[in-house]
Amino acid sequence: MTVQAKETPNPNAIKFDSDRMIFEGNGSVSVMPGQTSDHSILNDLMSLNGVDNVFGFQNFITVNKKNDASWDELKQQVIDTIENHGY
Repeated sequence: MTVQAKETPNPNAIKFDSDRMIFEGNGSVSVMPGQTSDHSILNDLMSLNGVDNVFGFQNFITVNKKNDASWDELKQQVIDTIENHGY
C-alpha cells in the first residue's frame, strides 16, 4: 500500500493518491459537511477533526481541511485512514 500526498493550488486541499483503485467506474464521489456516503472510507475521513469535505475519483481522494486546521497534524491521519481501508 502506498499513499502519496500531493499539494494542490488550494492550500486547504491535498490530493492523496493510492497505487490501487479506490472507486470503480467513471463517476466521482464527494461528501460535504452534514452528508454521508455509501463509501465508508469517505465517512471515516469526514469524521477526522479538521476535515471540511472530501472528493474521490478512481485512485485518489482530495481532502479539504477547515481553515483553522493544520496539515501538520491532519496529513498523517488522512494517510493512516486511507491505508487502514486497504489502499
